[in-house]
Amino acid sequence: MSTRPRFYDELAHWWPLFSPPDDYDAEALDLLQRLGPLPADRRPTLLELGAGGGNLASHLAPHFALTLTDRAPAMLAVSATLNPEAEHLVGDMQTLRLDRQFDVVLVHDAIMYATTPDAVRAALRTAVLHCRTDGVIAILPDYLRETFTEGTEAEGTDGPDGRGLRYLEWRWDPDPTDGTYLVDYAFLLRDSDGRITVEHDRHMEGLFSLAQWHEWLDAAGLTFETAHDPWDRQIFIARPKH
Repeated sequence: MSTRPRFYDELAHWWPLFSPPDDYDAEALDLLQRLGPLPADRRPTLLELGAGGGNLASHLAPHFALTLTDRAPAMLAVSATLNPEAEHLVGDMQTLRLDRQFDVVLVHDAIMYATTPDAVRAALRTAVLHCRTDGVIAILPDYLRETFTEGTEAEGTDGPDGRGLRYLEWRWDPDPTDGTYLVDYAFLLRDSDGRITVEHDRHMEGLFSLAQWHEWLDAAGLTFETAHDPWDRQIFIARPKH
């Protein structure tokens, strides 16, 4: 994976204003409906690879015992304030080995930071190793090669402490022949004292075709379905082959 962006390190404390947790309730409900039946005789377990600030996980907490992992300690610290009952562990989705299995393994948009085929295959291997034989793996990439569009978005919000954040996101692909694209962010950050700073952060993200994903999922020993969700994403719901 590429070098971790600044926003997941020294700027991580701004994350709740960049991506408010309340924005994820509909997505969590949609995901729950796709996972199928869960164990009724015990509290189901869920492992998230690349949990970041824990926004999606916060809406899954009533349904699961959560283990949230990420390679950015600063982002896990943000998540810990939002998900105090969850287990938080620092680890890379390519190499994490917990020696236990879960009913659900979730890989949300953090999979976009797997920028090479080997990185995607390694993340899938981690997911399979941590999934129970009767469990389910959900993988939710932002884009596939077929669904990617260049564009810009501008949003932001204010916090109760007087801080505020506004940002411009610019997605573009300087080389359509490779397996990556770039996302540049311009942040306007207002501190509680009114002081405003401007920051730039660049994210390199992976971009692979549907055929590649199908090949890698099958090679990882998974049966899967490709679904189109309400946010115009092609997502994968997979289960270990028996």
